[in-house]
Amino acid sequence: MTQAHILGLPRIGSKRELKFALESYWQGKITENDLLGVAKNVRQANYQWQKDAGMDYITAGDFCLYDHLLDMSVFFNIIPTRHQQAISNPNSLLDKMFLIARGKNAKGDEATAGELTKWFDTNYHYIVPEFEQGLELKLNASLLLEQIKQAKSFGRVKVVLQGVLSYLWLGKGKNGFDDKLSLFEKFKNPYQQLITQAINAGAEVVQIDEPCLVEKLPAAWITKAKAFYEDLDFAGKRSLLNVSYEIPNLPLQEYFSFNFDGFHLDTSITDISFDNIVAALPENKFLSLGVINGRNIWKADLSQILQKIRPFANALEERFWICSSCSLLHSPLDLNLENDLDPEVKNWLSFGKQKLEELNALKHSLNNQLDDTLSTYLQQNQDALEKRRTSKLTNNVAVKKRLSSLKDNDFVRTSTFIKRKKLQQEKLNLPLFPTTTIGSFPQTPAIRTTRKEYKSNKITTKQYVEAMKQQVAHTIKKQEQIGLDVLVHGEAERNDMVEYFGEQLEGFLTTSNGWVQSYGSRCVKPPVIFGDVTRPKEMTIEWICYAQSLTSKIVKGMLTGPVTILQWSFVRDDQLREITCNQIALSILDEVQDLEKNNINVIQVDEPALREGLPLRQEYQNNYLRWATQAFKLSTSNIADETQIHTHMCYCEFNDIMEHIIGLDADVISIETSRSQMELLEVFKTHQYPNEIGPGVYDIHSPRVATVDEIADLLIKATNNIKAEKIWVNPDCGLKTRKWEETEITLKNMVQAAQKVRRLQIQND
Repeated sequence: MTQAHILGLPRIGSKRELKFALESYWQGKITENDLLGVAKNVRQANYQWQKDAGMDYITAGDFCLYDHLLDMSVFFNIIPTRHQQAISNPNSLLDKMFLIARGKNAKGDEATAGELTKWFDTNYHYIVPEFEQGLELKLNASLLLEQIKQAKSFGRVKVVLQGVLSYLWLGKGKNGFDDKLSLFEKFKNPYQQLITQAINAGAEVVQIDEPCLVEKLPAAWITKAKAFYEDLDFAGKRSLLNVSYEIPNLPLQEYFSFNFDGFHLDTSITDISFDNIVAALPENKFLSLGVINGRNIWKADLSQILQKIRPFANALEERFWICSSCSLLHSPLDLNLENDLDPEVKNWLSFGKQKLEELNALKHSLNNQLDDTLSTYLQQNQDALEKRRTSKLTNNVAVKKRLSSLKDNDFVRTSTFIKRKKLQQEKLNLPLFPTTTIGSFPQTPAIRTTRKEYKSNKITTKQYVEAMKQQVAHTIKKQEQIGLDVLVHGEAERNDMVEYFGEQLEGFLTTSNGWVQSYGSRCVKPPVIFGDVTRPKEMTIEWICYAQSLTSKIVKGMLTGPVTILQWSFVRDDQLREITCNQIALSILDEVQDLEKNNINVIQVDEPALREGLPLRQEYQNNYLRWATQAFKLSTSNIADETQIHTHMCYCEFNDIMEHIIGLDADVISIETSRSQMELLEVFKTHQYPNEIGPGVYDIHSPRVATVDEIADLLIKATNNIKAEKIWVNPDCGLKTRKWEETEITLKNMVQAAQKVRRLQIQND
């Protein structure tokens, strides 16, 4: 009999209960017990959904309060020295967790937060583990064991554990320590204790997640990992090795030779033939096949999937499990919460809870448990897919015609950067180390309340616009007082940097409750691209021109780039992503040109998701980088030399795509560098980045206020890698999640630091 399970569920709650509880706890409004109570209720609902959907195992251990790699650090007491020194209660797991994650916990302890970066090719962020000399591991997994005990009342439990290989590979050595391989030995006994405790708490299957096996790892790492897992004792319980987001970057025989009872294969991107898998799988092992895409929201073609996987069910019988391709962490929770979607498009969608139903239908079909209800469900699935294929909503002839008429010169600036820089400096007259921000300013309770009232028709459009203009005026005034050189309008009218554009572009729809966790308590609501994309009207002109009318200083136009809009949306899967991205690029180009016509001379087109979209397998990367960089250039090239184009990227490694970042030919790029202490700038030095760069000097994900000296020190470090005349001064990212008090103080410190380093540079020259 085929069995069904999932690799993990969203952990935010159907109404984002965990988000609000976390933020209340950090603000001291609720107790630790209150927070843990909310967490328990969220898990309760998740376990019940799995039981109701007929999952053969209840997946536990996928839940965490902030991040699963951070949990691993805290459970094993891998706490950086600066956090050990700052923490007032070293026995509190939550105090450690939030001090590392945020730089400040609920007790008021402060230290520089841990580095934040993207989880493989997703928009989820994790806290990078830090390893120092003399590391001594000490296990306290009480938060995990509580999950297992809670899940037992719903059925047989499968516990999810973070694998040691991926944890070490994704971590960083600090303070002179660079031998991460040696840490496998240190993990040997405490990790065995973790497995034993999980089994004693009630786990019948142990799922160990090793997603880094999708990457090409050094042979020494594979050898160490195999030896590490060879020695583990699962006490007669089943063990499952989970590799998601792609197929393993190993021959199947080698992957299946790890010391596990079962192996998961994610087939949502790269397919593997039945013959190859079955021939490589040892007779005493079971196979978990990821057949439902955990990262998109389109209904699965159940008929096609059944045709593909029935041979596995026949050949492997009870050794065949079906599953989501990856954790459903990357999907919204429940389509039933959406009451305002176009009914035609809604019928094409499947969120997390619906994906459980799809798995259940596949399981019963494979097990020949067909009844009238299941037959109706399968027929409705095929009817929805056929209606989508033939719908007029997905096709716009004018958009396709415009795309087909593009020429090579539509993708390049007319002049070199050197010529453009001279013209731009004459027009803008900026000082050395010019100061600016990335775009957004605090989204205050007043802004959120006004937006909520507008969406619920409690205030008119006129009242809403007037309220937002007041916020813009306030933001401009504050920036003038702070002394910034290039201002922004603050984006008060924008709920999100991608969703805002999704609400205005044709071919998109937006949801009411399609929330997905990005990091910690930060949730985003990706729009859905269901058809050809076009811009029916101006999207930002009124707001940015209004801001410019309030000041004699330069106001920067703020747009989200085509690749980021694509990556941070749920993208149609019935045409090439390249085509959809170029359609978005043309819409952004129209907006850039309209800003230019309205005398906005500095325009930022953000692409924080450029690196995120890079395929994990090397053979697919060059094609992606080709069309992704071309899409950005399409959106920014057909403009005057005097118009200065900025772009922004954050929370990713640039080493392997640096030549393509250079190829974007943006006049200025701003990046996140404060948590890594300017480490990222080394690659910009190595590649002799030709244009200007704004290395982030203010960690916006922490409530800490950075001092003048801290920021000045970072800028001085930056000048060791980049010429002073190329450096801009800015925060790491947008400021929408921060409060005005801390924002204003830190930006004043940033301006003073820029002035200090500017004076030093002039003296040295």
